[in-house]
Amino acid sequence: MAVRSRIERKRPKEARSKTDLGKLKLVLVALVFASIWVILWGRAAYVQLMLGPKLSEAAGKQNLATEFELGERGRIYASNNALLATSVESKSVYASPVEIQNPAQTAQALAQILGTPRKNLEKDLGSSKGFVWVKRQIDDREAQELAKANLPGIHLTSEFRRMYPNRHLAGQVLGFVDVDGKGLEGIESLFEERMAGGKAKFVVQRDASGRRLYLDAQGKEMNIKGQDVRLTIDTVIQDAAEQALAESVNKYNGRSGMAIVVKVDTGDILALAHYPYFNSNSPSDSKAAARRNRAAMDIFEPGSTMKPFVFAAALEQKVIDANKVFDCENGKWMLRGKTIRDTHPYRWLSANRVLRYSSNIGSAKIGLALGAQPYYTALRKLGFGERPGLGLASESPGMLRQPKEWSEFDLAAISFGQGIGVTGLQMAKAYLCLANKGVLKPLRLVTEPPQENVPEPTRVFSTNTAETVLSMMREVVEEDGTGKVARIPGIAMAGKTGTAQKVGGAAGKGYGEGIVASFVGLVPADKPEFLFMVAVDEPTPVTYGGIVAAPAVRDIAIKTLSYYGRLPEAKGAPDANATEHSMTAKATHPPTAEGGGATVPNLVGLSVRRALEVLGKRGIVPSLKGGGMEITNQKPAPGEPWPDGDAAKGEGFVLWLGHSDKEKKQ
Repeated sequence: MAVRSRIERKRPKEARSKTDLGKLKLVLVALVFASIWVILWGRAAYVQLMLGPKLSEAAGKQNLATEFELGERGRIYASNNALLATSVESKSVYASPVEIQNPAQTAQALAQILGTPRKNLEKDLGSSKGFVWVKRQIDDREAQELAKANLPGIHLTSEFRRMYPNRHLAGQVLGFVDVDGKGLEGIESLFEERMAGGKAKFVVQRDASGRRLYLDAQGKEMNIKGQDVRLTIDTVIQDAAEQALAESVNKYNGRSGMAIVVKVDTGDILALAHYPYFNSNSPSDSKAAARRNRAAMDIFEPGSTMKPFVFAAALEQKVIDANKVFDCENGKWMLRGKTIRDTHPYRWLSANRVLRYSSNIGSAKIGLALGAQPYYTALRKLGFGERPGLGLASESPGMLRQPKEWSEFDLAAISFGQGIGVTGLQMAKAYLCLANKGVLKPLRLVTEPPQENVPEPTRVFSTNTAETVLSMMREVVEEDGTGKVARIPGIAMAGKTGTAQKVGGAAGKGYGEGIVASFVGLVPADKPEFLFMVAVDEPTPVTYGGIVAAPAVRDIAIKTLSYYGRLPEAKGAPDANATEHSMTAKATHPPTAEGGGATVPNLVGLSVRRALEVLGKRGIVPSLKGGGMEITNQKPAPGEPWPDGDAAKGEGFVLWLGHSDKEKKQ
């Protein structure tokens, strides 16, 4: 050991220096690697903990995508099971800009296929949004070309386009929807929450090439279909009312018109017709005036159709009886400095003749004998001055001032239907009270869903009073009264004409030259089953309700009675005119599996309306796809057995729609 120590002591300083330097290098290298490891671990921790959620989301956008499916909007049915509104499946295009690498190139391709402006497309496709609509409800050709193009970030989805198979039938009642399927007016708006379809989301996974690997079925488990609505409207009677109304308005150059048909025992509105027509399939092509539900919204002075109610109130208060005589002043009577006139000069008329000949002077004297407060009370009980209660957003309460505001002349004027504002639905409801022998029942337009808080029927007049007034109204039609044009051979009708001046004189005061001609009919007279009302706004040159409106009521009544088998001549067979333009002339009762043979017929080439009529008789409501109003293809094919079960409900019966040659030319 001593020798070794001596040798070490003999080493030069240079050797020891080299050894220390090597150790230092090793330490430095270790520190460098340690630092690198610390940085790497720190970066990994930062990426994992801080950036992890964001990067995971970005990665998901690359290989995962959310697609959606919109549920079908609920259908609207008529009381005879005819389809009033349904939905047709169509394709719409949307984009996911985050998936598009070349917006300009994609926009150019889309512009060529869809015919949309390229600049607008390029701007939308170049945005940072996750979803952009490109074009809604495209046709089949465009959908096929897009599928072939397979443009990255451009997707097709199924939507439902609203269609009204009967075109203008009950258009003002149904209303319409916007491009998103949201109800804007009428029944579509009233039951928007019930009928609106839901929205289901689906997760799609793609591989590195962008191909779809699978579709998550989570959304499929949701019930996204809207609920249906069923109306009291009968398409056959509605069609008959619209035809008769249109003929009357056009014949007498009227501005517009309305017609109402009510089933007396239930208060169900079988027809609520308006003219000019409104086609809910193309709301943008119509004016706002054509879309108005005039029977619910428009206020007018009823004129002589108001007279039966002052008679009923006076009879109820025992102010008059049917034989009490009134001096009708030879057709001209001054009251408080104002003149009341009759169309014809009469002197002494009994109460029943006052109504038969529609004397304003006689009615005014009956109203004055009754008094303002009793008359006002009766009018309020009949529903005047309040909304009819159908639930429509457009219902008007009319105009009925407090009796303390009535002068003596006001009372006289209101007795013959001037100085009071009513709607068509209010008049129908009031006459329904007389038809039900003095019991006021609510009108009904919707049977499904059931109406909540329905008011109980209330007695307004005694049975004897109502029967007396109905007897007087029968004379209006069956004797030499003002409504004799409405007579139907073999059928007793009670009715009342109305020829009312419209407010609108100089500076908006007084009365102008415009007239509202109307007629109300109850059939049969002794125990009414149906109530008919027609009103025509500003007919010319003839203005009398007995000439303008009464024939329309007669026409509607004949077709309705024939449809229900009430005409003696018809022996229960429907009238040909009532069914010629109607969708389901024999569908009064729920459809059965009768008729049409044992196999599915060929529906190709038929109109949507006619095809639905054929299937409706079998209780089948098909799914509709495509665009247009003519059937171009069908499933099951012609000759196959009639489907049952789910297929009979429409899930397995599909009709594809296209445009007829006539539509293409238009």
